[in-house]
Amino acid sequence: MARRCSICGRGPQTSFSRSHSNVATKRRQYLNLQTKTISGKKIKICARCLKSLKKKMGLS
Repeated sequence: MARRCSICGRGPQTSFSRSHSNVATKRRQYLNLQTKTISGKKIKICARCLKSLKKKMGLS
């Protein structure tokens, strides 16, 4: 399974890691994915969507 949120569809972004000499090396910034069981199904959900769901539905 990909590192993608099943609610909003966000995936990893690319950025640069900078060394002391300012050399740029490409790297990936991954989401804060959590595996949660919601209504009987295990899904991968990002922390931002999880926070929104807790506000909207009152989940714990």
